[in-house]
Amino acid sequence: MKGIKLFACPTAEKFTQEICDHLNVPMGKASYQKFSNDNNFVQILESVRGQDVYVVQTSQPPVNERIMELLITIDALKRASAKQINVVLPYYFYSRSDKKDQPRIPITAKLIAQLIEAAGANRVITCDLHNAAIQAYFNIYCDRISAKELLQEYFKEKNIKDMVIVATDAGSAKKAYKYSHFFNCPIALIDKRRDGNDDKAIATTVIGEVKDKNAVIFDDEVDTAGSMIETAKILEKHGARNIYAGCTHGILSGKAIERIKESPIREFVITNTVPLTKEKEIDKIKVLSIAPVFAETISRIHEDRSIGEFLQGY
Repeated sequence: MKGIKLFACPTAEKFTQEICDHLNVPMGKASYQKFSNDNNFVQILESVRGQDVYVVQTSQPPVNERIMELLITIDALKRASAKQINVVLPYYFYSRSDKKDQPRIPITAKLIAQLIEAAGANRVITCDLHNAAIQAYFNIYCDRISAKELLQEYFKEKNIKDMVIVATDAGSAKKAYKYSHFFNCPIALIDKRRDGNDDKAIATTVIGEVKDKNAVIFDDEVDTAGSMIETAKILEKHGARNIYAGCTHGILSGKAIERIKESPIREFVITNTVPLTKEKEIDKIKVLSIAPVFAETISRIHEDRSIGEFLQGY
Protein backbone atom coordinates (compact mmCIF):
# COMPACT_ATOMS: atom_id res chain seq x y z
CA MET A 1 0.00 0.00 0.00
CA LYS A 2 1.69 3.19 -1.22
CA GLY A 3 1.60 6.66 0.31
CA ILE A 4 0.68 5.48 3.80
CA LYS A 5 2.65 5.37 7.05
CA LEU A 6 1.68 4.14 10.52
CA PHE A 7 3.34 5.32 13.71
CA ALA A 8 2.90 3.98 17.22
CA CYS A 9 3.09 5.98 20.40
CA PRO A 10 5.18 4.07 23.01
CA THR A 11 2.38 1.94 24.54
CA ALA A 12 0.66 1.25 21.22
CA GLU A 13 3.45 -0.63 19.41
CA LYS A 14 1.91 -4.11 19.68
CA PHE A 15 -1.51 -2.96 18.44
CA THR A 16 0.06 -0.90 15.64
CA GLN A 17 2.22 -3.83 14.54
CA GLU A 18 -0.92 -5.97 14.17
CA ILE A 19 -2.47 -3.30 11.93
CA CYS A 20 0.76 -3.05 9.90
CA ASP A 21 0.87 -6.84 9.45
CA HIS A 22 -2.68 -6.83 8.04
CA LEU A 23 -1.89 -3.93 5.71
CA ASN A 24 1.53 -5.33 4.78
CA VAL A 25 3.31 -2.06 5.55
CA PRO A 26 6.28 -1.44 7.88
CA MET A 27 5.74 0.52 11.09
CA GLY A 28 7.09 4.06 10.97
CA LYS A 29 10.15 4.98 13.02
CA ALA A 30 9.91 7.59 15.75
CA SER A 31 11.90 8.36 18.89
CA TYR A 32 10.29 9.11 22.25
CA GLN A 33 12.16 10.29 25.31
CA LYS A 34 11.65 12.29 28.48
CA PHE A 35 14.10 14.96 29.62
CA SER A 36 15.23 15.32 33.24
CA ASN A 37 12.75 18.19 33.66
CA ASP A 38 9.87 15.74 32.86
CA ASN A 39 9.27 17.27 29.40
CA ASN A 40 8.43 14.88 26.54
CA PHE A 41 10.35 14.90 23.29
CA VAL A 42 9.31 13.24 20.01
CA GLN A 43 11.24 12.99 16.77
CA ILE A 44 9.98 11.40 13.55
CA LEU A 45 12.91 9.43 12.15
CA GLU A 46 11.83 9.20 8.51
CA SER A 47 10.30 11.43 5.87
CA VAL A 48 6.50 11.80 5.93
CA ARG A 49 6.26 14.65 3.44
CA GLY A 50 3.10 14.29 1.36
CA GLN A 51 2.17 11.04 3.13
CA ASP A 52 -1.14 9.80 4.52
CA VAL A 53 -0.07 9.23 8.14
CA TYR A 54 -1.81 7.29 10.91
CA VAL A 55 -0.69 7.59 14.52
CA VAL A 56 -1.98 5.07 17.07
CA GLN A 57 -2.25 5.74 20.79
CA THR A 58 -3.64 3.75 23.73
CA SER A 59 -5.15 4.93 27.00
CA GLN A 60 -2.84 2.84 29.16
CA PRO A 61 -2.12 4.66 32.45
CA PRO A 62 -0.98 7.27 33.11
CA VAL A 63 -3.64 8.57 30.72
CA ASN A 64 -2.53 12.21 30.81
CA GLU A 65 0.97 11.13 29.73
CA ARG A 66 -0.58 9.31 26.76
CA ILE A 67 -2.46 12.46 25.77
CA MET A 68 0.69 14.60 25.72
CA GLU A 69 2.59 11.94 23.74
CA LEU A 70 -0.17 11.97 21.14
CA LEU A 71 -0.46 15.75 20.86
CA ILE A 72 3.31 16.21 20.52
CA THR A 73 3.46 13.44 17.89
CA ILE A 74 0.71 15.11 15.86
CA ASP A 75 2.57 18.42 16.02
CA ALA A 76 5.82 16.75 14.93
CA LEU A 77 4.07 15.12 11.96
CA LYS A 78 2.40 18.39 10.94
CA ARG A 79 5.74 20.22 11.01
CA ALA A 80 7.26 17.38 8.95
CA SER A 81 4.73 18.19 6.16
CA ALA A 82 2.53 15.09 6.41
CA LYS A 83 -0.35 15.49 3.97
CA GLN A 84 -3.02 13.93 6.19
CA ILE A 85 -2.73 13.12 9.90
CA ASN A 86 -5.15 10.48 11.11
CA VAL A 87 -5.38 9.66 14.82
CA VAL A 88 -6.31 6.10 15.79
CA LEU A 89 -7.73 5.87 19.31
CA PRO A 90 -9.02 2.36 20.05
CA TYR A 91 -10.34 3.79 23.34
CA TYR A 92 -11.22 7.49 23.46
CA PHE A 93 -9.68 9.48 26.33
CA TYR A 94 -12.09 10.77 28.99
CA SER A 95 -15.06 9.33 27.10
CA ARG A 96 -17.18 9.12 30.24
CA SER A 97 -16.85 12.86 30.86
CA ASP A 98 -19.21 13.57 27.97
CA LYS A 99 -21.88 15.86 29.44
CA LYS A 100 -22.47 18.52 32.08
CA ASP A 101 -24.68 16.58 34.48
CA GLN A 102 -23.46 18.32 37.65
CA PRO A 103 -22.86 21.99 38.48
CA ARG A 104 -19.47 23.51 37.62
CA ILE A 105 -17.88 20.48 35.94
CA PRO A 106 -16.02 20.18 32.62
CA ILE A 107 -16.95 18.25 29.49
CA THR A 108 -13.48 16.77 29.15
CA ALA A 109 -14.37 14.53 26.21
CA LYS A 110 -15.01 17.67 24.14
CA LEU A 111 -11.82 19.30 25.41
CA ILE A 112 -9.85 16.27 24.16
CA ALA A 113 -11.47 16.67 20.73
CA GLN A 114 -10.49 20.34 20.64
CA LEU A 115 -6.90 19.56 21.66
CA ILE A 116 -6.53 16.89 18.96
CA GLU A 117 -7.86 19.31 16.34
CA ALA A 118 -5.66 22.16 17.55
CA ALA A 119 -2.58 19.94 17.36
CA GLY A 120 -3.23 19.42 13.64
CA ALA A 121 -5.11 16.14 13.17
CA ASN A 122 -7.38 15.76 10.14
CA ARG A 123 -9.32 12.68 11.23
CA VAL A 124 -9.97 10.48 14.26
CA ILE A 125 -10.81 6.77 14.14
CA THR A 126 -12.14 5.33 17.39
CA CYS A 127 -14.28 2.49 18.70
CA ASP A 128 -17.51 2.09 20.70
CA LEU A 129 -17.74 5.52 22.26
CA HIS A 130 -19.40 5.78 25.67
CA ASN A 131 -21.74 8.26 24.00
CA ALA A 132 -22.08 8.37 20.20
CA ALA A 133 -22.65 12.14 20.47
CA ILE A 134 -18.90 12.54 21.13
CA GLN A 135 -18.49 12.37 17.33
CA ALA A 136 -20.23 15.73 17.16
CA TYR A 137 -17.51 17.30 19.34
CA PHE A 138 -15.19 17.22 16.32
CA ASN A 139 -15.08 19.62 13.40
CA ILE A 140 -12.85 17.12 11.59
CA TYR A 141 -13.78 13.63 10.40
CA CYS A 142 -14.49 11.14 13.19
CA ASP A 143 -15.11 7.51 12.26
CA ARG A 144 -16.52 5.19 14.91
CA ILE A 145 -16.23 1.44 14.55
CA SER A 146 -17.60 -1.22 16.90
CA ALA A 147 -16.61 -4.56 18.40
CA LYS A 148 -20.22 -5.76 18.34
CA GLU A 149 -19.78 -8.20 15.45
CA LEU A 150 -16.45 -9.45 16.79
CA LEU A 151 -18.10 -10.36 20.10
CA GLN A 152 -21.15 -11.80 18.39
CA GLU A 153 -19.11 -14.11 16.19
CA TYR A 154 -17.03 -15.32 19.13
CA PHE A 155 -20.08 -16.31 21.18
CA LYS A 156 -21.80 -17.72 18.09
CA GLU A 157 -18.89 -20.14 17.61
CA LYS A 158 -19.28 -21.30 21.22
CA ASN A 159 -22.74 -22.57 20.25
CA ILE A 160 -24.24 -21.81 23.67
CA LYS A 161 -27.62 -23.49 24.20
CA ASP A 162 -30.53 -21.98 26.17
CA MET A 163 -28.99 -18.51 25.92
CA VAL A 164 -30.44 -15.37 27.45
CA ILE A 165 -28.95 -11.89 26.91
CA VAL A 166 -28.89 -9.82 30.09
CA ALA A 167 -29.13 -6.02 30.29
CA THR A 168 -27.39 -4.70 33.42
CA ASP A 169 -29.95 -1.89 33.72
CA ALA A 170 -32.74 -0.16 31.81
CA GLY A 171 -30.22 2.03 29.97
CA SER A 172 -28.56 -0.97 28.34
CA ALA A 173 -31.83 -2.70 27.35
CA LYS A 174 -31.73 -1.39 23.75
CA LYS A 175 -28.22 -2.76 23.26
CA ALA A 176 -29.22 -6.11 24.81
CA TYR A 177 -32.18 -6.31 22.43
CA LYS A 178 -29.86 -5.99 19.41
CA TYR A 179 -27.70 -8.85 20.68
CA SER A 180 -30.79 -10.97 21.41
CA HIS A 181 -32.01 -10.34 17.86
CA PHE A 182 -28.71 -11.65 16.45
CA PHE A 183 -28.76 -14.77 18.65
CA ASN A 184 -32.53 -15.19 18.33
CA CYS A 185 -32.88 -15.60 22.09
CA PRO A 186 -34.78 -13.86 24.92
CA ILE A 187 -33.50 -11.00 27.05
CA ALA A 188 -33.61 -10.34 30.79
CA LEU A 189 -33.23 -7.05 32.65
CA ILE A 190 -31.68 -6.37 36.03
CA ASP A 191 -33.95 -4.10 38.07
CA LYS A 192 -31.91 -1.59 40.07
CA ARG A 193 -33.33 0.57 42.84
CA ARG A 194 -31.78 3.30 44.96
CA ASP A 195 -31.60 2.67 48.69
CA GLY A 196 -32.86 5.80 50.49
CA ASN A 197 -30.60 8.79 49.89
CA ASP A 198 -27.69 6.59 48.82
CA ASP A 199 -26.58 7.39 45.28
CA LYS A 200 -25.59 3.78 44.67
CA ALA A 201 -28.09 1.73 42.68
CA ILE A 202 -28.62 -1.77 44.06
CA ALA A 203 -29.66 -4.73 41.91
CA THR A 204 -32.81 -6.15 43.47
CA THR A 205 -34.33 -8.61 41.01
CA VAL A 206 -34.39 -9.94 37.45
CA ILE A 207 -37.12 -9.15 34.94
CA GLY A 208 -37.27 -12.15 32.63
CA GLU A 209 -36.45 -15.85 32.90
CA VAL A 210 -32.84 -16.84 33.66
CA LYS A 211 -33.29 -20.04 35.69
CA ASP A 212 -31.38 -22.97 34.11
CA LYS A 213 -30.30 -20.72 31.22
CA ASN A 214 -26.85 -19.65 30.03
CA ALA A 215 -26.71 -15.90 30.63
CA VAL A 216 -24.52 -13.56 28.56
CA ILE A 217 -23.93 -9.97 29.69
CA PHE A 218 -22.70 -7.46 27.07
CA ASP A 219 -21.37 -3.98 27.73
CA ASP A 220 -19.27 -1.32 25.97
CA GLU A 221 -16.88 -0.75 28.85
CA VAL A 222 -15.98 -2.39 32.14
CA ASP A 223 -13.87 -0.33 34.53
CA THR A 224 -13.88 -1.52 38.17
CA ALA A 225 -16.29 -4.37 37.23
CA GLY A 226 -18.58 -3.54 40.17
CA SER A 227 -21.83 -3.43 38.16
CA MET A 228 -20.85 -6.43 36.04
CA ILE A 229 -20.11 -8.62 39.07
CA GLU A 230 -23.22 -7.43 40.90
CA THR A 231 -25.24 -8.50 37.87
CA ALA A 232 -23.51 -11.88 37.72
CA LYS A 233 -24.21 -12.54 41.41
CA ILE A 234 -27.91 -11.80 41.12
CA LEU A 235 -28.11 -14.04 38.02
CA GLU A 236 -26.49 -16.84 40.02
CA LYS A 237 -28.96 -16.22 42.85
CA HIS A 238 -31.85 -16.57 40.40
CA GLY A 239 -30.61 -19.90 39.06
CA ALA A 240 -28.63 -19.09 35.90
CA ARG A 241 -26.70 -22.19 34.79
CA ASN A 242 -23.57 -20.51 33.36
CA ILE A 243 -22.72 -16.82 33.20
CA TYR A 244 -20.59 -15.22 30.46
CA ALA A 245 -19.68 -11.57 29.89
CA GLY A 246 -18.33 -9.59 26.96
CA CYS A 247 -17.29 -5.99 26.46
CA THR A 248 -15.30 -3.84 24.04
CA HIS A 249 -13.13 -1.90 26.48
CA GLY A 250 -11.67 -3.83 29.40
CA ILE A 251 -10.36 -0.97 31.52
CA LEU A 252 -10.21 -3.25 34.58
CA SER A 253 -8.93 -0.74 37.11
CA GLY A 254 -8.89 -0.94 40.91
CA LYS A 255 -10.11 -4.30 42.22
CA ALA A 256 -11.59 -5.40 38.89
CA ILE A 257 -9.33 -8.42 38.35
CA GLU A 258 -9.84 -9.68 41.90
CA ARG A 259 -13.62 -9.28 41.51
CA ILE A 260 -13.71 -11.14 38.20
CA LYS A 261 -11.52 -13.93 39.56
CA GLU A 262 -13.86 -14.49 42.53
CA SER A 263 -17.10 -13.97 40.57
CA PRO A 264 -19.50 -16.58 39.18
CA ILE A 265 -18.60 -15.44 35.64
CA ARG A 266 -17.29 -18.43 33.69
CA GLU A 267 -15.62 -16.43 30.90
CA PHE A 268 -15.10 -12.70 30.44
CA VAL A 269 -14.35 -11.66 26.84
CA ILE A 270 -12.76 -8.30 26.00
CA THR A 271 -10.99 -6.77 23.01
CA ASN A 272 -7.49 -5.27 22.93
CA THR A 273 -8.62 -1.63 22.59
CA VAL A 274 -7.04 -1.23 26.02
CA PRO A 275 -3.83 -3.26 26.52
CA LEU A 276 -4.21 -6.03 29.10
CA THR A 277 -1.04 -5.88 31.16
CA LYS A 278 0.71 -9.06 32.30
CA GLU A 279 -0.40 -8.76 35.91
CA LYS A 280 -4.06 -8.62 34.81
CA GLU A 281 -3.97 -11.83 32.77
CA ILE A 282 -6.15 -14.52 34.40
CA ASP A 283 -7.74 -17.70 33.03
CA LYS A 284 -11.26 -16.23 33.03
CA ILE A 285 -10.33 -13.37 30.68
CA LYS A 286 -10.23 -13.94 26.92
CA VAL A 287 -8.83 -11.17 24.69
CA LEU A 288 -9.97 -10.76 21.06
CA SER A 289 -7.98 -8.58 18.68
CA ILE A 290 -9.89 -5.78 16.97
CA ALA A 291 -6.77 -4.64 15.08
CA PRO A 292 -7.97 -6.28 11.81
CA VAL A 293 -11.13 -4.15 11.91
CA PHE A 294 -9.04 -1.00 12.31
CA ALA A 295 -6.73 -2.19 9.52
CA GLU A 296 -9.61 -2.64 7.07
CA THR A 297 -11.04 0.75 8.05
CA ILE A 298 -7.68 2.42 7.43
CA SER A 299 -7.35 0.67 4.08
CA ARG A 300 -10.78 1.88 2.96
CA ILE A 301 -10.11 5.46 4.09
CA HIS A 302 -6.79 5.54 2.26
CA GLU A 303 -8.27 4.11 -0.95
CA ASP A 304 -11.44 6.26 -0.82
CA ARG A 305 -13.66 3.21 -0.47
CA SER A 306 -16.87 3.06 1.54
CA ILE A 307 -16.44 2.48 5.28
CA GLY A 308 -20.19 2.16 5.76
CA GLU A 309 -20.43 -0.97 3.62
CA PHE A 310 -17.77 -2.66 5.73
CA LEU A 311 -19.08 -1.43 9.08
CA GLN A 312 -22.74 -2.31 8.51
CA GLY A 313 -22.42 -5.30 10.80
CA TYR A 314 -20.37 -3.41 13.30
